Amino acid sequence: MKETGAEKIIFDNELTPVQAYNLAKATGLVAIDRFQLILEIFSRRASTYEAELQIQLASLRYELSRAKERVRLARMEEQPGFMGLGKYEVDIYYETVRRRIASIQDKLEKKREKRQLHRRRRVDLGYFLISLAGYTNAGKSSLFNLLTEETVTVDKSLFTTLSTTTRAVSLSKRKVLLTDTVGFIDRLPLTLVQAFHSTLEETILSDLILLVVDLSEPTENIKRKLSCSLDTIQKIGATGIPVITVLNKIDLLQGDEITRKTESLKELAPNPVPTSALHGINISSLKKEIIRHLEDFVEASFSLPITDETMSFVSWLFGRSDVQNVKYEGDIVTVVFKSIPWFADKVRGRVEQLGGTFKHQAKNDGERKVAESCCFEMGTQG
Repeated sequence: MKETGAEKIIFDNELTPVQAYNLAKATGLVAIDRFQLILEIFSRRASTYEAELQIQLASLRYELSRAKERVRLARMEEQPGFMGLGKYEVDIYYETVRRRIASIQDKLEKKREKRQLHRRRRVDLGYFLISLAGYTNAGKSSLFNLLTEETVTVDKSLFTTLSTTTRAVSLSKRKVLLTDTVGFIDRLPLTLVQAFHSTLEETILSDLILLVVDLSEPTENIKRKLSCSLDTIQKIGATGIPVITVLNKIDLLQGDEITRKTESLKELAPNPVPTSALHGINISSLKKEIIRHLEDFVEASFSLPITDETMSFVSWLFGRSDVQNVKYEGDIVTVVFKSIPWFADKVRGRVEQLGGTFKHQAKNDGERKVAESCCFEMGTQG
């Protein structure tokens, strides 16, 4: 430590309070572990109140698991890394941490409820929800800016994005909401996953995930980070959501290298599409792949007696789904439209309230399966 002029000791593994205490006592420097380092980076990157709350929550939960041992050590003597503990009476230190955790959880729950209200509103409007996910610094924010024509912060540093940003995108007449989320990392501590649950929830509840991967890195690194990202998606409960793997930064590679790397990842990467978000290369192919997933929509039709309320409903539907055809016969209007299954279910409920008839029209095997599944769900709900 003296030779290098170090200011802090960092370990890439977990340190117990006793280990940190002994290292600090022996060297005179603060010793931190991998989790504390991630928290420090997060703290520097936090740009919203919610992100700051999430970081505080993760830090306090980490502290709580070590509080009793830290109190015991603090009673022994002062030592580097434990300054500030004297601000609290050691006998009430543990309860103080717990109260602070409860207070932050309440604040985050209010933020979560607000986000849920926004999400319900998007559902009411018939939007298809897409989330950007992937290892930190893979280029998610650059892709987000390209697809949405926005200017969210892009940086080569880790964890530039710690809070979600959502914008509307129009793809082949489909109304899509695209969300940029926090990046993943190897061995992401469970405490951090729990603290950022409200942010990661955007990924859990999306209809499609764009998993961004940096293809310019060595193949082994790509596989490790891709596996880490897929494991994290599973860990947060997003298993089963369709995934498109965006193989980003191909502008840094030669053509044969792009082909070779893409081929080596075919068993691991779902629906791979090589792109360059920075230069807009092959983005049209990515959009086509996204649209292909959007084409899994249910095609349905309904008939209603023509009234002012009916016409208002039909007008509402035009703004929230892909209306294929409208036919007027006498005092009956028949509408054919496409939408994602849960929105078709919503339309069916309203049609029945207005005294009309509703049916699915599956044109191909893929759509027929979706339609049958949707009909079954509506039948059990009815």
